Amino acid sequence: MDLNIITLVFFVLAVVVFIQLRNVLGRRTGNEHTPFDPYAKPAQTNQENDEAAVTFPQRGHPSIDDFSDIDSLAPSDSALNSALRAIRKADFTFSPVRFRDGAKTAYEMILTAFAKGNREVLKNLLVKNIYEEFAQAIDEREANGHSIRFSLVSINDAEIIEAIMQKNEAYITMRLSSEIISATYDKENKLLDGNPQSIVTIRDRWTFVRDTHTRDPNWRLVTTEEDE
Repeated sequence: MDLNIITLVFFVLAVVVFIQLRNVLGRRTGNEHTPFDPYAKPAQTNQENDEAAVTFPQRGHPSIDDFSDIDSLAPSDSALNSALRAIRKADFTFSPVRFRDGAKTAYEMILTAFAKGNREVLKNLLVKNIYEEFAQAIDEREANGHSIRFSLVSINDAEIIEAIMQKNEAYITMRLSSEIISATYDKENKLLDGNPQSIVTIRDRWTFVRDTHTRDPNWRLVTTEEDE
């Protein structure tokens, strides 16, 4: 009987100790840190923190008074330099380097879209009267059942050679030299013009225009001519 009482006392003490340990170790206080997960998405801050965040200036736009990129492209005393500076003053986001890269992309898109007869792409890249000329040529080609297989191999030269600012409209002329493969076929799939196995070099002068008073950042092709 005495043994049973002693055993019961130790059992009760063990239960009390277990409960106390659980109270200390088994509860979360709200201050614990969750394990670090390097692949987890960053936690979103609340609105108050977002409003207090510092917004950095947009990169890539030169200062309206910084013409170093223009001076590196054209002599400071040249007409081209003066015209590019006038465009910069009308549109502080203008960069001749970015324009040149964009013109090269537009050049490829326009040539490819014309070959494929993609009027929607052309409509966004050409001024109205030039688009109508391109569209008419596509209409005549399709009416005759002709098709063009075209590939732009490379653009070897893309140089800004002229610029002018007329009121709020900026005009820039590019000299473009490229290597292409082009072949025209009739509706019977017979070769009419070009050579599908031959790379041809073409040289053009393309002039682009943009209204600097609009929010539309796109330049559009306004004239094309062969470069002699």
